[in-house]
Amino acid sequence: MNKPLAGLRILDLTHMLSGPYAGMILADLGAETIKVEPLQGEGTRGLLATDPDNSLHGMGAYFLTLNRNKKSVAIDLKSMAGMDVFRQLVAVSDIVLSNFAAGVPERLGLDYDTLSRVNPRIITCTVTGYGSTGPGAHRPAFDQVAQAAGGGMSITGPDREHPVRAGIPIGDLGGGMFGVMGVLAALYERERSGHGQHVDIAMVDCQVAMLNYMATMHFLSGQDPYPIGNAHFVHVPYDTFRCADGFIVIAVITDNFWQNLKKVVACPEFDDPAFDGQPGRWAGREFINRQLKAILGQHSCSHWLALLEAERIPCAPVNSFSQALSDPQVLHRNMVVDLYHPDGSSTRGPGNPIKLSRNNEESFSPAPLLGSDTDSVLTQLLGMPAPDIAALKAQGVIA
Repeated sequence: MNKPLAGLRILDLTHMLSGPYAGMILADLGAETIKVEPLQGEGTRGLLATDPDNSLHGMGAYFLTLNRNKKSVAIDLKSMAGMDVFRQLVAVSDIVLSNFAAGVPERLGLDYDTLSRVNPRIITCTVTGYGSTGPGAHRPAFDQVAQAAGGGMSITGPDREHPVRAGIPIGDLGGGMFGVMGVLAALYERERSGHGQHVDIAMVDCQVAMLNYMATMHFLSGQDPYPIGNAHFVHVPYDTFRCADGFIVIAVITDNFWQNLKKVVACPEFDDPAFDGQPGRWAGREFINRQLKAILGQHSCSHWLALLEAERIPCAPVNSFSQALSDPQVLHRNMVVDLYHPDGSSTRGPGNPIKLSRNNEESFSPAPLLGSDTDSVLTQLLGMPAPDIAALKAQGVIA
């Protein structure tokens, strides 16, 4: 396998979106990722599983996408015998990934302090709503809760009266992405120290981190920003504009781009020298945007995009999913890949955006059926004899 994380082993205890997304990224990059599920399967298996439009042979879009490149082992972790099997797996693994509610890993004996006594090199990572410490740690949170609590939702939408969540679940996905960063940092540090550690990711922390320079602006000015739709609080014109057959985005962030835009739209009113600098364009933003909307509405998106691109003005169509997922650039980058069901049928889904110059194998094995790898994992990794496996099945410890 020519993938950068080949040789690493992850025990993935996650469910829903944030944790499975972190596991998916690490699995795509080559880590052997063993999904440890309860005997009835993790809850996401049931999402959309019977929806005729959004499932493939009983496997819903969530599970089909988020659990590619993973194996499945079904173990009852609430039993002493099940925990014994799990601890044996911990002894031969590198990472334990979970997104249980705060306090649950400690209650189940899945926390770093407990597992590090089994394997001092183990790295544990939890992705929770508010983290594992602090006065609000035990509050439940899902994607939209994190978006709201983290501040980003307050600047998303058309105005102050209509806050809107991001269209994609950035609260969940952000937690998963930062989880991957934390795990990789801990792995690098382990090469020096020889010891693992715990990675504590809070979805709300991630949302606050992504406020970035806007948070600094708030501290400098003492003001709370508010939603302004698709416009920008500095640059003009920088917005979404309707054409005859759809929408495009134009992002003029330098005076040179403004001069080039004047050539494209040929609007005599834009020749006013007051508009040649950002302060003048900001002062005249309503006039400029009104003129642009009238001009751009006269022709198609493709007409304007061709002219804008010829002048190297930052622009793009507001693509639907079908348009974005058939874009030649997206396809060239292998960002649409085949997703297989274990029975051999397939659909398509998003690829891996991390492109490496040397270890760049991109392969995607099917999301597993429940417990499909229990026997092989226990046999190959733990050397467990077949009679012992059969006994555990008979006791209802594994499936």
